[in-house]
Amino acid sequence: MIARTAQKTLLRLAKGFPILALTGPRQSGKTTLARAAFPEKPYLSLEDPDVRVMAEQDPRGLLSNFRDGAILDEVQRVPALLSYLQTQVDRELHPGAFVLAGSQQFGLLADLTQTLAGRVGMVRLLPFAMGELQDAGKLPESLDEVMFRGLYPPLHDRDLSPVDWYGNYIDTYVERDVRQLLKVQDLVAFQRFLRLCAARVGQLLNLSDLATDCGITHNTASAWLSVLEASFILVRLNPHFQNFNKRLVKSPKLYFCDTGLAAWLLGIRATGQLAFHAQRGFLFENLVVMEFLKARQHEGLPPDLHFWRDSRGLEVDLLVERAGVLQPVEVKSGQTVPTDAFTGLGKWAQVAGRTGAPAWLVYGGAQRFQHGTIGVIPWRDLPELARTL
Repeated sequence: MIARTAQKTLLRLAKGFPILALTGPRQSGKTTLARAAFPEKPYLSLEDPDVRVMAEQDPRGLLSNFRDGAILDEVQRVPALLSYLQTQVDRELHPGAFVLAGSQQFGLLADLTQTLAGRVGMVRLLPFAMGELQDAGKLPESLDEVMFRGLYPPLHDRDLSPVDWYGNYIDTYVERDVRQLLKVQDLVAFQRFLRLCAARVGQLLNLSDLATDCGITHNTASAWLSVLEASFILVRLNPHFQNFNKRLVKSPKLYFCDTGLAAWLLGIRATGQLAFHAQRGFLFENLVVMEFLKARQHEGLPPDLHFWRDSRGLEVDLLVERAGVLQPVEVKSGQTVPTDAFTGLGKWAQVAGRTGAPAWLVYGGAQRFQHGTIGVIPWRDLPELARTL
């Protein structure tokens, strides 16, 4: 098993919380992680019809078999079980007793926070971080291969083609989850919506235009987007609203949880297609943003990630906030850094003044160097940067 950063977080939270909740996209490795972190605990999956029936019909009887706790997988299938779980942990309080895993935070998080408030430690597990693969010696050699293959665990511990795997992932998980939550009837329109979202990776989200292009209503587009976020397929990055400059863009930017899935939806079927693809720069930006998000989520920290853009189009791709300090990160996919790559960072330095911090530029090349006060980082050093900022 490739070591996961989130395992240390789980073990830390297990010292103080009686219940741990591990959420994240399907196939991100939640079950593997839970069983590796707590190998002594019995494991039950509520996807198993027999287990689910017992959980629904005799929840007290089910839990009475596990006085010392257990791993309960796909717990969102029987949300009523959480109330009985609350009663048991209140009566027999053992830190780290139960580990709950689930793939949908749409409703699951509400159930957890309402029913188990103060009793549950939350960890979100996303696909592999680049650093996790790097530490295991399994990070692909080329940037394009990293973006094309993506970082879902099955694509790095099995002999699977990304083309085959992502097609089945969409059919088996994404569409099933959406059908369960929204009762989507027109799957053709939904598939078109997914592809249109992929075409907007790294760009400002205009929900009205997205709905029009897809041929659906604004409300339908909003609902679908919310469910895709809840299923950990899409991520919205919000702009920073601090009033450095009143003329700021207020629309979020849209990213996918994984570049491999976005590439598949864009029709990219081989690594070589990425070299000259119009979306290559946006996919690289997506990769960088997700690395910073994973670094925080896997340590149990709030994301505290934003971007900055003014009304004239000057932009910093990512602002990383830590202890009230904003650290700007610009992203360029080329192997050569053009001179205008530093324009947005320069403008940010002017408007942020002393509240700013040293700036960074991550690019698709191989050399690390300094450009004035800006540290220029090659893509393979991205994991180190994401862990330290």
